[in-house]
Amino acid sequence: MAQYKYRVVAGPEGYMAPAAALMGVELPDSGQALIEGQTVVEHKAIELIGEKLVRAKNPVIFVGPLILWDWSDKVRVKAAAVKELAQASGAKIIPMADYRPKYPKINPEVEINPNHPNITIWHNNFDVCVFVGVHCHFANVALKLIRGGTDCYTIALCGEAGHEDAMISLRDVDAPKVRTLTETVNSVRQHS
Repeated sequence: MAQYKYRVVAGPEGYMAPAAALMGVELPDSGQALIEGQTVVEHKAIELIGEKLVRAKNPVIFVGPLILWDWSDKVRVKAAAVKELAQASGAKIIPMADYRPKYPKINPEVEINPNHPNITIWHNNFDVCVFVGVHCHFANVALKLIRGGTDCYTIALCGEAGHEDAMISLRDVDAPKVRTLTETVNSVRQHS
């Protein structure tokens, strides 16, 4: 009997999409990445990210607090690199400044509800989305929700070990790696 390999592909996969980790998808080692749950060398993922962003009709980059909060010089440089990537790819930027729930009461005159990427994708018909600077615990939940209810192709640019629930997951992402992505986007656009 052939062994079944779970693929992390665009949904909708249903109300309760399974966690990719429970389906056998493992995080990649340094120098590797994930494409649809399969481990590949990093440069293959970078090339595919470039192609997906250039060919997208309505791409978006969800920028999280790890970029927006401006807590170190490295973050400022990475934020500038992400802005360059968005400009090169024609992607919109949607900030997820603070997604902590404010219970039991939210004062709408002072703060807004947290951004819910799956609902944002539904209402804006985004076909490719990139997460960068989003805390891992929130990214994991949001990526499952997106896969479960939309056909949006998800990409995670993680500063840590990556995300199994993204269709493409690049790990150890810093400003130079984001600039490499921008160069790839420009190259794909030139050769299209």
